[in-house]
Amino acid sequence: MKLLKDILYKAGLEEVVGSTNVAIESVCIDSRMAKKFSLFVAVSGTQVDGHKFIDKAIGQGALAIVCEKLPSELKKDVNYVQVKDSRYAAGVIASNFYDNPSEKLKLVGVTGTNGKTTVATLLYQLFRDLGYSVGLLSTVRNLINGKEVAATHTTPDPVNLNALLQRMVEAGCSHVFMEVSSHALHQHRVAGLRFDGGIFTNITHDHLDYHGTFKDYIAAKKMLFDMLPAKAFALVNMDDRNGDVMVQNTRARVVTYGLRSMADRKAKVLENNLTGLVLNMDGQEVMTRLIGSFNAYNLLAVYTAALELKEEKLQVLTALSNLRPPDGRFEFVKAGNGVMGIVDYAHTPDALKNVLETVNTLRGNGKLITVVGCGGDRDKAKRPEMARIAAEASDKVILTSDNPRSEMAEDILDDMRKGLDPVTIRKALSITDRAEAIRTACMLASDGDIIVVAGKGHEKYQEISGVKYPFDDLEVLRNNLNLTA
Repeated sequence: MKLLKDILYKAGLEEVVGSTNVAIESVCIDSRMAKKFSLFVAVSGTQVDGHKFIDKAIGQGALAIVCEKLPSELKKDVNYVQVKDSRYAAGVIASNFYDNPSEKLKLVGVTGTNGKTTVATLLYQLFRDLGYSVGLLSTVRNLINGKEVAATHTTPDPVNLNALLQRMVEAGCSHVFMEVSSHALHQHRVAGLRFDGGIFTNITHDHLDYHGTFKDYIAAKKMLFDMLPAKAFALVNMDDRNGDVMVQNTRARVVTYGLRSMADRKAKVLENNLTGLVLNMDGQEVMTRLIGSFNAYNLLAVYTAALELKEEKLQVLTALSNLRPPDGRFEFVKAGNGVMGIVDYAHTPDALKNVLETVNTLRGNGKLITVVGCGGDRDKAKRPEMARIAAEASDKVILTSDNPRSEMAEDILDDMRKGLDPVTIRKALSITDRAEAIRTACMLASDGDIIVVAGKGHEKYQEISGVKYPFDDLEVLRNNLNLTA
């Protein structure tokens, strides 16, 4: 229980109607969660305007309302607080309500188009191996010292986010590593948090359905570095041309990493095969289980961040060799007939290109068969590009559904086929049923061939017409290759 006046600190108040000297027992941004003595924050969302549900929240017992526009009719015994930006206020209020948990932890945020999950997960593993109590907030899973908490968004809403951080504090966590999406930054879901470090992996074409332009997408990512305090570190990939942009005007200490550019921390790939990478990392040779040059960047980011968090160099380098990739990131299996299958979350043009380039570097004389789709209700501009990249890099490509959501799968495939020319279209099959597409790829493969199933990675469902059906790419692939778990 907190006094309303205390949890409104720094929330950007413009007007108060009623009293702020009342006790609040819970905070919510979903009117359905409102109850007696709740504070309801009316947020103007991308789909629904929370201001329309103020009366519903009051009907369920809400004692106070935070909003950008005061209702025309004010209820007796309800306290109203008008703020400039209710999204921003929701983050600050949630942080205050849960006693500012981010200030009791070393919180590191990871942003970028590709590599967020891998970097955050590897940091979690690394610091657990170094003996710390650690929390993880990621697309794949949320973890508190090895105990899993369900993840529904890359970055949860501010109330759930701060509740999770408070649970991590109570569990004795000293460090928390979290993915920070461009949506979360733009929607101020991390407002009110204090980060001890921010990591930028890279930025390529994605989410333009939401942000509109690539410039706005970059600006959203940059918000993480704009909010870093002076004592934090801002770690950026200098091989990405937007690395410098991210840290313009940041107050934090800027640290750089890269494989090609001049940077504070450097790495070189010495060996890259299906058993892992051998790297020269900051002058030391390191063997790792991760595959592909894109993972060299991820490992270098993890190593550099650990040093910025004051860990000892040789201990970190030793621990790197034990790290494992997250679920659905270049997971591979091999059948008795010599066919290899790889499942990867690659759902952007750049990520798909990286995965297929890696496979082509490592494979022998066998064929590369790629199964790929694009999600519905998402950035349509990348659909033809995804198909083009897959067809140009593969001997055979099967275009299929991903999560069609409210769109027709065939319409999505039509958009993808626009990226194929008269030569590459001869390599392509279109099979809307994803299970059938994977089964067909397995039937086409023979000894020495590699099948890449891209797009869904760790996801255990397929969303069709608003319903999430159980679906696991790795399980379907294993079953069709006649492999046991």
